[in-house]
Amino acid sequence: MSGTIVIINGASSAGKSSLIAEFQEIVAQPYLDVGLDKFIFSLPKKYLREHWGDVLGEADRSGPMGHHLVEGMHRSLAALASSGLNAIADHVMVEPLRRDSLVAALQDSRVFIVGLHCPLAVLEAREIGRKDRTLGQAKKQHQLVHEGIVYDLEVDSSLKDAAGCAHEVADLILSAEPSALRAMRSNAN
Repeated sequence: MSGTIVIINGASSAGKSSLIAEFQEIVAQPYLDVGLDKFIFSLPKKYLREHWGDVLGEADRSGPMGHHLVEGMHRSLAALASSGLNAIADHVMVEPLRRDSLVAALQDSRVFIVGLHCPLAVLEAREIGRKDRTLGQAKKQHQLVHEGIVYDLEVDSSLKDAAGCAHEVADLILSAEPSALRAMRSNAN
């Protein structure tokens, strides 16, 4: 039996990690947290310090290593699903290449794509408060991250807390079949 993949796409500081933590607490089945942040921060700290631009380039585009990481993440998600494992992944799809890679790698998987929105002013306030983000990431990604993406569900983390958003995602998975990935594949053809 194939596993289910949930992609949580949103700008930096939208609340993806908080939503994922809450989601893992409320769903009955285990979901592995294997998103973009996990892949980036699995690189050696020395490499990240010396080659940050090679990984992320700018907040709105990847460097060469970043492209490899995203492709590897997508293929890993497909492998997990084909092994019968469920996974949930944070994502920042700021480039068409990321979207196209996701569609190609996961076309045979059961994938729900969730857009996590938040007003720019709230994103910027969160970004400042976190003290672990480069200021300006949220602004660069705010609109760009959702361009060309079709969603099975869209939620606003400024209107509901992480638990409320997570419950919406959990309800979706229990009551619907995914269609966003199929729609994006059709749009690409």
